[in-house]
Amino acid sequence: MKTATHELNFPGITVYTNLSTERLVELSLERGEGVLASNGALCCDTGERTGRSPKDKFVEDTPAIHNAIDWGKVNQPISPENFSKIEALATEYMNTKNELFRFNGYAGADDRYRLNVSVVTEEAWQSLFAATMFIPSGITEGFDPNWTIIDACNLKIEDWESLGLNSDMCIIQSMEQKKVIICGTRYAGEIKKSIFYAMNFDMTAVNVFPMHCSANVDKEDETNVALFFGLSGTGKTTLSADPNRPLIGDDEHGWSDDGVFNFEGGCYAKCIELSKEGEPQIWDAIKFGAVLENVVLEKDTLIPDYDDGSNTENTRVAYPVSYIPDAKIPSVCGHPKNVIFLTADAFGVLPPVSKLTSEQAMYYFINGYTSKLAGTEAGVTEPQPFFSPCYGGPFLPRPPMEYANWLAKRVKDQDANVWLLNTGWTGGGYGTGSRFSLAWTRAFVTAILDGSLSDSEFAAHDIFGLQIPTTAPNVPSEVLDPCQTWDDKEAYVTTALALADKFRANDKNYAMDEAVRSAGPNCS
Repeated sequence: MKTATHELNFPGITVYTNLSTERLVELSLERGEGVLASNGALCCDTGERTGRSPKDKFVEDTPAIHNAIDWGKVNQPISPENFSKIEALATEYMNTKNELFRFNGYAGADDRYRLNVSVVTEEAWQSLFAATMFIPSGITEGFDPNWTIIDACNLKIEDWESLGLNSDMCIIQSMEQKKVIICGTRYAGEIKKSIFYAMNFDMTAVNVFPMHCSANVDKEDETNVALFFGLSGTGKTTLSADPNRPLIGDDEHGWSDDGVFNFEGGCYAKCIELSKEGEPQIWDAIKFGAVLENVVLEKDTLIPDYDDGSNTENTRVAYPVSYIPDAKIPSVCGHPKNVIFLTADAFGVLPPVSKLTSEQAMYYFINGYTSKLAGTEAGVTEPQPFFSPCYGGPFLPRPPMEYANWLAKRVKDQDANVWLLNTGWTGGGYGTGSRFSLAWTRAFVTAILDGSLSDSEFAAHDIFGLQIPTTAPNVPSEVLDPCQTWDDKEAYVTTALALADKFRANDKNYAMDEAVRSAGPNCS
């Protein structure tokens, strides 16, 4: 892999490299960047931006990479001239600091494919975040990065319009120079996702399928690997945290000819309405060394109030994978037997679980229907139905069909089962119905992974053609057919047809085989 060309030269400034967790927490507290919660986690406020800022993400448009990028609303171009000007502003700003923080580590648990990553931040807690999310190297001198991130999180760009930006903050990324410059947002998720974006570009060149998914493996059977695809808030972290199945990773993976490996060294879980009873592994992982973002602490006791969304619905915690008991370290495993697509259907019309044919798997993957959940992006305050190709549209630099073809190849080669699991609404859409019970969703996952759900009889949905089981262990049969959960059956059909129309309008964006397109819903 090409090494980064960014010169990490900050003359006269103390640059702390790969500090210990203890020292980074100590410095964060001294600098007033966070508060130590009662459970030992460092709690930080990210200010105005409490989620990703996709409208402020840009990719340097150079001749070398122009034809490889799927330009549009997700991949917005910025000229090399403006990229250089913003980089110069960020470097000049960072050179005004008395001290900076550098993390040197890896993206990719399989050392045959890993990338060297350097993250330079102006705040200590963000260096701790990087050390939590990536794989530590322990190297302080002579580290040659493949990718470099400069995070000037408090720098607001004054003359932003003349630089081709949409606001006074930005995340700009150069696929050719292997650089990321972050300005004006303290939301640490931008650090994590910029490297995922890099992996989505670089990994296909080395025959690895990059995936926005979580993964775990059976404790007694290492050949029983499962993948969970989905956008933030659909359940990737929650459902992969299973005491009977060691965690491989909760968000980003590669699928090589040899199997699956985690891109990261940590987990980044949503905290809103977190409970010890519902998600005990995540609850117990929030301790010293973990980083809480925008979680409200009780004033006198500093006990986290996970039910309080007054700062944002997108409250988060970052912690090392090793904080999950029995997590698989290194995070490398074999090929998956089951692939699960997670969708939070805000219309409330998709079945809670269904089995997909190979053509349906391709169709529903490329469409990537789900809902943006509150707080995951700036300006999103309630669930919004939308389509995100490959369940990771915001992070795909290349055309989505390239990733869909990778999925089809890997699933076919390994004869894996593919399922669609709705973690969204039942009995009506958002505002009328209710979200599926987590206990039921976990029961579906258990039945998928132990093979018992495959033994059920299945019936095709009239509109979507999805194969719905007629029975499922530990789940009432009446919730399996979504139409039966609605009081007004005619309203259900009308709403389901409306969603089917949205699928058909969206699938026109992609050149797919007729057999795949025919696997979509019936709008008549």
